[in-house]
Amino acid sequence: MKVKSFALLILFFLKSVTVFADDWRTADRSSVGIAPTPQQEERAVVQIYSARTYGWKGHLAVHSWVAFKEKNAREWSVYEVIGYYANRGLPVVRVTHRQPDQKWFGNEPTLHLDVRGPAAEEMIPALLKSIESYPYPDSYRIYPGPNSNTFVSYVMRNTPGIYTDLPPHAVGKDWIGKGQPVGITESGTGVQLSIFGMLGASVGLAEGIEFNLLGMSFGIDFARPALKLPFVGRLGMSDKPVFAK
Repeated sequence: MKVKSFALLILFFLKSVTVFADDWRTADRSSVGIAPTPQQEERAVVQIYSARTYGWKGHLAVHSWVAFKEKNAREWSVYEVIGYYANRGLPVVRVTHRQPDQKWFGNEPTLHLDVRGPAAEEMIPALLKSIESYPYPDSYRIYPGPNSNTFVSYVMRNTPGIYTDLPPHAVGKDWIGKGQPVGITESGTGVQLSIFGMLGASVGLAEGIEFNLLGMSFGIDFARPALKLPFVGRLGMSDKPVFAK
């Protein structure tokens, strides 16, 4: 009886893995209509997004990415970190030219930053410089980082004019730079203390007050009143940059 039960458990596991793999290949990656196509918008544009991750991790965290389009460009450039490549000894920072507002394997994206026109033109060179200087181009660790959110957080910290922050369930965002304990916040409007993304706190105009315990973020946003909770995200007003750009 025990052997039969064990065999059924194995079959159930294999079936689950098969369904997971099939879903991964057939998951919806369609655009949700937030980002303009290059034909619709001739001006330069910079955008930052996040969406629930795929599979079981989606109950806990989000995946984030940064995108830009040069003035009169015919395509977007979307930068993100994909852990899949680290397991194969490849660089984890990937650039594609998809529409940046595509669903992340079935999960709808949230727009955190949308800068257009001359402000975006001015921002793009600094954005590219930040991407090129990312300290972990060949490394990936789901928890506590460096991961996809660490990458976007690093780009935000090192690109002037990004006056917003990633949501509290962007696990890995609190891994500052090369693991140093003190740094500026993602929005550039405050200060953050962090011990390898596991313990710390931040205070800033965009961030409000936020505490990090074992990679989980709790806080209060005063500029756009909301509670910040791990796994859940924001409860209250939607987040926006504290300064218009």
